[in-house]
Amino acid sequence: MLDPSTFHDLVSGRRRGVSAAALRALLRGAEVGYAAAMRWRNHRYDTGLAAVERAGVPVISVGNITLGGTGKTPMVEWLARWYRARDVRVALVSRGYGAERGAANDEALELEERLPDVPHVQNADRVAGARMAIEEFETEIVILDDGFQHRRLARDLDIVLIDALEPFGFEHVFPRGALREPLSGLARADVVALSRADLVDAGRRAEIEARATRRAKQALWIEVEHRPQHLINADGRTTSLDTIAGRPVGAFCGIGNPAGFRRTLAAVGAQMREWREFADHHAYSRDDVESLAAWADSHGVEAVVCTAKDLVKLRLDRLGNRPLWALGIALEITRGRNEFETLLERQSAGRAASAGGERRSMNGL
Repeated sequence: MLDPSTFHDLVSGRRRGVSAAALRALLRGAEVGYAAAMRWRNHRYDTGLAAVERAGVPVISVGNITLGGTGKTPMVEWLARWYRARDVRVALVSRGYGAERGAANDEALELEERLPDVPHVQNADRVAGARMAIEEFETEIVILDDGFQHRRLARDLDIVLIDALEPFGFEHVFPRGALREPLSGLARADVVALSRADLVDAGRRAEIEARATRRAKQALWIEVEHRPQHLINADGRTTSLDTIAGRPVGAFCGIGNPAGFRRTLAAVGAQMREWREFADHHAYSRDDVESLAAWADSHGVEAVVCTAKDLVKLRLDRLGNRPLWALGIALEITRGRNEFETLLERQSAGRAASAGGERRSMNGL
């Protein structure tokens, strides 16, 4: 199985040579069938051939059109905090991808720590998950995490994140590229959010916006940044980013977009000496921990840095003799915030009206 960076190098064309070209040709053949299946699936929902079920309260979906790493988790956290600050009862519903049986996955563990007053229901059947959130927690608004391609649960607001560093999946649907579905799917979006917008210049942002909004003609365009705030360890202790600025560090991650993490580390001034990469949603074993500890101790780094998603799975404050820190990231909306909040307020205003008859309808499914 290819790690994320190797996969990106292959499908982007950065990996050259006869063998790489042959593999891309094979992946192109697989792409045709996968893309056709996604188009047919979307057609069934668009035309009513497949049933869409309402939850009984407003549903806000946060998703993307490419594979992993666009910054969904910070957006989900931002939305939950926004509604909780206005005394709206929200719950998160997700499939729980990458979780071991009966356990929470990395996103759920991270959000549980950051949002202790917001329930999180993980269920492969997200209609059932929404029902549980409403019945057990008296939820007024459901936030559907990673829900753009999940069509069976109706949503009232579809937010789609596009990563500024690689917005269009190398122009191909998986497995030849990183698109989860053809770009025509953007037409379903109500909001398109350009994440990591600060990592590209104004001209590139305008280029991405023009292309995306040609597909999502009715969608609100917003831009967001993922700003490092501090370093945090497994005990919850925080320290300044100056702790690693200008200092040699080792870094590792098991996420969908390692390039974004590396760029963020560079932005805070860390001098990355060593780098290791694991598959997205990697479940760290004892062997992994021992290997990372030996790796950290052998390369003369002063600290080791990972992402918050990695730290919640490791639950360690040191690797070998080196302190282990995660980057604490906060989402900031830098363009379109007022218009975005107006859309969120509409969902909040409509929750009471929908909670009666729609809830009764769902209970009768």
